[in-house]
Amino acid sequence: MLTSLFTGISGLNANSLALSVVGDNIANANTVGFKSSRANFGDILSQTLGGASAMQVGRGAMIIDIQKMFTQGTLETTANPLDLAIEGDGFFIVRQLNGPTYYTRAGQFRLDKDGYVVDPNGYRLQAYQMNPDGTVTGAIGDIYLAGLMSEPRATNEVKIQVNLDSRQTVPSQPWTSPSGPNLPDPNTYNFSTAITIYDSQGNPHLVYTYFVKTAANQWTAYMVYDSSSDPTNPNYTEAGSFNITFDENGRLTTDPPTSSFNFDFTPWGAAAQNVTFNFTDSTQFGSPNAVVFQTQNGYSSGNLIAVTVDQDGVISGVFTNGQVKKVAQVVLAKFVAAHNLTKVGKNLFLESYGSGNPTYGAPGTVGVGKVFANSLEASNVDLAEEFVRMIAAQRGYQANVRVITTTDNMLNELMNIVR
Repeated sequence: MLTSLFTGISGLNANSLALSVVGDNIANANTVGFKSSRANFGDILSQTLGGASAMQVGRGAMIIDIQKMFTQGTLETTANPLDLAIEGDGFFIVRQLNGPTYYTRAGQFRLDKDGYVVDPNGYRLQAYQMNPDGTVTGAIGDIYLAGLMSEPRATNEVKIQVNLDSRQTVPSQPWTSPSGPNLPDPNTYNFSTAITIYDSQGNPHLVYTYFVKTAANQWTAYMVYDSSSDPTNPNYTEAGSFNITFDENGRLTTDPPTSSFNFDFTPWGAAAQNVTFNFTDSTQFGSPNAVVFQTQNGYSSGNLIAVTVDQDGVISGVFTNGQVKKVAQVVLAKFVAAHNLTKVGKNLFLESYGSGNPTYGAPGTVGVGKVFANSLEASNVDLAEEFVRMIAAQRGYQANVRVITTTDNMLNELMNIVR
């Protein structure tokens, strides 16, 4: 009979511990990336009466395991581009400076004062490093965004598509190459356009293209730019010219429709450079002169103004010169037995002997999930399920109390026999 007292106590302990697990789950219902736990019950080794297995009597209950449930949480949209959520398996890797490496599902990242991407604990997010050309190196390290700049690129190609009015006549005055502070006389050309190109240091230079009709279906394009570095004292210089011809249908017949010109940018401290002008698809129709399309492939230097992250975990910087540069790629870790990871609080896990060693991979590879920016993974706690478990634990606790009080009453009756 005394055994039932200890059996009841084991039930009290087991159900109270189960209630603690439920309480922890409910308390973290709003914790980002939190993974709920489940208390698994087991019976205590039984005693045998009379040596027959059929006479085994249990010694009560115990919690044999508190199992972590790594089911997917709902993804919530946020306004922070560095808020990241994993859809699928895997963990973010964060490293404490001069400390251990942790794993987490909580993707609340931001920049610290030194320009590194960190979590709320100040631990640095780990990622594959990238070369300047945007290729992954395979080395894993911190993500550094402070001071990033987009280097300038010198223009080496200009594309201009125009329609030159077939009704135009040869100008009344012959073309004269400009030299000095004055641009060409409007009476010497039929049409002009301008485009900004960039030298090797990212300095902008305005280049004028003047179209002069020389005969039926024949035109000449002249390239003019300011060769002086003093904006108050320009020196307009002709870089060269290019003859353009059309057929009777107004289609371009010049082959190839390109020509290269040399621009001397040494007064600005930059190198001289050749720029190819491409007039592909230009036409000569009986409609007003017009620029249909023009573009060039150079740009100035730029400062970082925004950060983006794609589903492959590639972090890119957006710069003031309109360029987008890949900086790093978030790396994820996967464990064979993730439920055996050691919780250390603050949404962090540590590798354990039971979890096995991690395997690393880019999002969407080697069985790991994808990464979504401007998103956070909510807790996977199901409140309805937790309330049911709470009720079950309460009932179990109450029932075990009744076992103890009933046993006590029976012992009292036994003690009353001697009276």
